[in-house]
Amino acid sequence: MKVTVDEDKCCGAGTCVMVAPDVFDQREDDGVVVLLDVQPTADLHESVREAANMCPAAAIALDEQS
Repeated sequence: MKVTVDEDKCCGAGTCVMVAPDVFDQREDDGVVVLLDVQPTADLHESVREAANMCPAAAIALDEQS
């Protein structure tokens, strides 16, 4: 799995950080998503999928083939 984020779409809700804190963080100044792990290990895939599905701005994209 390969994860990408669109910082321009991010609204700073922080849902991704709550669901998958090993993969996502937020910038201190504006709350925009920070991607910590582009290719998370298999044990994190379920939480990353949940974070992407819950993102209110659809700012997280997943490539399941990578």
